[in-house]
Amino acid sequence: MTPLPEGPADGPPSELPSVAPRLRDLRRRSGLTLEAAARVAGLSPAHLSRLETARRQPSLPMLLALARTYGTTVSDLLGEASAERDPILRADRMEASRVGGWTYWRAGGPGRAMQALRVHVPAGPGPQEDLVRVHPGEEWLYVTRGRLRLTLGETVHVLAVGDAAHFDSLTPHRIAAASSGGTDLLFVHTLLQSGTADLCLGDAARGGRHHTP
Repeated sequence: MTPLPEGPADGPPSELPSVAPRLRDLRRRSGLTLEAAARVAGLSPAHLSRLETARRQPSLPMLLALARTYGTTVSDLLGEASAERDPILRADRMEASRVGGWTYWRAGGPGRAMQALRVHVPAGPGPQEDLVRVHPGEEWLYVTRGRLRLTLGETVHVLAVGDAAHFDSLTPHRIAAASSGGTDLLFVHTLLQSGTADLCLGDAARGGRHHTP
């Protein structure tokens, strides 16, 4: 797995106060050492330590990688998971969260093998625009407003409203807005397309669920 770029700090620790203790607690409950968790997530142990002590804020790709490592969701990492699993998510109850310059809304239930988000990608340079992502899984996205520039490997695609993309996440990919007002999209990715699925999910989460990597 290609290590995720560490990049600059995404903001002062007070912006996301729940992330650091939650990351530390999830790692310990998973029985992983700092080195083992960092290796699975594609981070350096030093950088993961800085995230766990709130000396650095994670970007959205880092949150996605850490969620996969601990078998949970970005929403859960940010303390947004509800106690009850309600199949219906009402629009007026989707609270916006800002991570690494992007704004997202949870559009799926917590603790699922598939994570769904509404995402706003702002225009112009930002901390995530130049990040090339490579990780196990599949991704699907659908543009609802503006234009999106999606780079898959060496090929650049410009998607308009109504266009969609579905690709293997092991293909190096980069996402950026291609319109001045930014881009809105629906974004879905899986947790299960990985050799580390057993580590991520655990016996309880795998009960009654079958998957071939």
